[in-house]
Amino acid sequence: MSEKILIIDTSTEACSVAITHGEAIFHQQDVTPRSHTKMVLPMVDAMLKKANLSLKELDAIAWGRGPGSFTGVRIGTGIMQGIALGANKPVIGISTLATMAQQAMDEHGATDVIAAIDARMSEVYWGVFKNIEGIATLVGQEMVVKPEIIDNTVLDEANYMAVGTAWAAYPTLKNIANIEVNTEILYPSSHAMAPLAKAAFRLGTAVDVDDASPVYVRDTVTWQKLPGRN
Repeated sequence: MSEKILIIDTSTEACSVAITHGEAIFHQQDVTPRSHTKMVLPMVDAMLKKANLSLKELDAIAWGRGPGSFTGVRIGTGIMQGIALGANKPVIGISTLATMAQQAMDEHGATDVIAAIDARMSEVYWGVFKNIEGIATLVGQEMVVKPEIIDNTVLDEANYMAVGTAWAAYPTLKNIANIEVNTEILYPSSHAMAPLAKAAFRLGTAVDVDDASPVYVRDTVTWQKLPGRN
């Protein structure tokens, strides 16, 4: 199956866009905090040109649905919403934590991964993933948690690769047994979202844009659709 999927992520300091076209993946990523609104649409245009595709030719739009920076997640969701509405395409929300776990599995052969992003306010976004048939699969739930309450009791005896910004921000996390901290995978990448987006599309889990919403993990944040969309 030759899925043509536009993938957008602005959920962290990295701004990232990719397009899958058959087995090829066209990808651009820049770590540019506070510049996502200026960069993301030109990056979309550039990747469409590289893939020699128009928006109308796409099968779906995927985006980093969180967790991550509130502002970044909102920017990505708004861009996804606008493009999907204009092109009349279904959408696929991809976990930013699963994305980093997927990259660890694809590039480093990891079988068990802990993805943790600095959530500010002395908390981390946290997710545990296992490699099941090549796809990063969540174990339990994604959560926001205080680093000091995480200990070995939340893990089994597997050897985990740890990815994300939380390990440098909260050094005590490194005391958890059976982990290897990967210092290269700090942010989600749209390139690593591609296997997850393709798997979701093949399973038929793409949804109408009106049914899509970001995931903040913190329950106090709500998403507002564009005016006139109920």
